[in-house]
Amino acid sequence: MHKNRLEAFSDGVMAIILTIMVLELKVPHSADPDALRPLLPVFLSYVLSFVYVGIYWNNHHHLFHAARRVNGAILWANLHLLFWLSLIPFVTGWMGENHYRTLPVMGYGAILFMSAVAYYLLGRAMVAHEGCDSPVARALLHDVKGLASLALYAAGIALSYAAPWAGILLYCLVALLWLVPDRRIEKVLANGTD
Repeated sequence: MHKNRLEAFSDGVMAIILTIMVLELKVPHSADPDALRPLLPVFLSYVLSFVYVGIYWNNHHHLFHAARRVNGAILWANLHLLFWLSLIPFVTGWMGENHYRTLPVMGYGAILFMSAVAYYLLGRAMVAHEGCDSPVARALLHDVKGLASLALYAAGIALSYAAPWAGILLYCLVALLWLVPDRRIEKVLANGTD
């Protein structure tokens, strides 16, 4: 199967996720700058989640650029990823509205963790379909940053139980690690003959 419909659908879902998140930002009913103060946690949560969805969109784009075709397993793995990403607006709002209380911060970390697991599984499905010598397989061979992210998410969830801000700091650290797009695929495509 061609990959164009999967890419277009995924782009649309991620655009909707971003739209839902921005619509959750409530407009203050006052022009007084003090009216913005209670919205700061919600806005900061939005910024972090916007960065995360942007990171997933960017890396998803790179990943599918390296793929030639897709199959049913890849379609389902992609839907699995989109499911977890679609929960980001919910946990973003929950965390921001509750000013980074323990359970919402742990829930946010759990969604980030499951999104990372889903992205990993998508990559494995693509390698299984494309073959061990494919550009996708060569690019995903040493996924140190991906495995480190999973460990940091797990640590952030655990730390959030005692100190929610520690969890938030770890989630921000992972976002910073991924802010520079994953260059492995670009390098493989530039050096390969595919």
